[in-house]
Amino acid sequence: MWRPYFEPYHLIIVQDGDPSKTIRVPKGFDYEFYNRDDINRILGPKASCISYKDGACRSFGFLISKKKYIFTIDDDASLREGAPTAVSHGLWLNIPDYAAPTQLVKPRERNTRYVDAVMTVPKGALFPMCGMNLAFDRELIGLAMHHGLMGEGQPIGHYDDMWAGWCMKVICDHLGWGVKTGLPYIWHSKASNPFSNLTKEYKGILWQEDMIPFFQSLKLPKDCNTSQKCYIELSKLVRARLGKIDPYFIRLADAMVTWIEAWDELNNTSGTASAAPAKVK
Repeated sequence: MWRPYFEPYHLIIVQDGDPSKTIRVPKGFDYEFYNRDDINRILGPKASCISYKDGACRSFGFLISKKKYIFTIDDDASLREGAPTAVSHGLWLNIPDYAAPTQLVKPRERNTRYVDAVMTVPKGALFPMCGMNLAFDRELIGLAMHHGLMGEGQPIGHYDDMWAGWCMKVICDHLGWGVKTGLPYIWHSKASNPFSNLTKEYKGILWQEDMIPFFQSLKLPKDCNTSQKCYIELSKLVRARLGKIDPYFIRLADAMVTWIEAWDELNNTSGTASAAPAKVK
């Protein structure tokens, strides 16, 4: 179903999980394929800023892409329709993207309501961004799309796109850029295991009582006039304010700085960094 939409474009596929497993990509696509071994080889010590065995690994694709616009999608989604915009948070039909506690009490709920609309998320308002159907202007806001530090070796998972969305939104609000949500829709066809999700999410459920007020009250200095300056300042605030909650946030702040360093390194016009993928077709 996706072939006519993806064939004209260059694809970056980031494998989530065991790099020894073979991923077979159908013929006819222009793509680069990266697994964890590639990420470690390309970034070296800076690979610590890229999550492992978590959907947040998509951040690596944002890092190495050279395209102005990026569309990111999960492997269990199918297309409904599309509409281009600078920052587009698409929605989905069928299986809701609930947190584990809600998923447990509403296991059979399905979203069947299609709303033919695109709305601007108001300035100053946060929203629960989902990475399964998302497009953005890499030149404007790509630096803020780091999906946190999640998955294996971390005390939290499944908050990768939420974290990126909060960071992105406060930076867009500060710099005067718009964020839209609504169309396009996809069809979400696979529900993840709520019991497994709960073990990954429970820290986030507790910590969001501090994380959300942190972002709601956050004010960036006027001299932060680029997404990079904003993200660096944000990392300092994460360390100073959220670092008091748990040492995890100190590591996260470090990963945010490492992400910026890796972004600069891989986008250096001198060409000193090599980002050759395992497979290019």
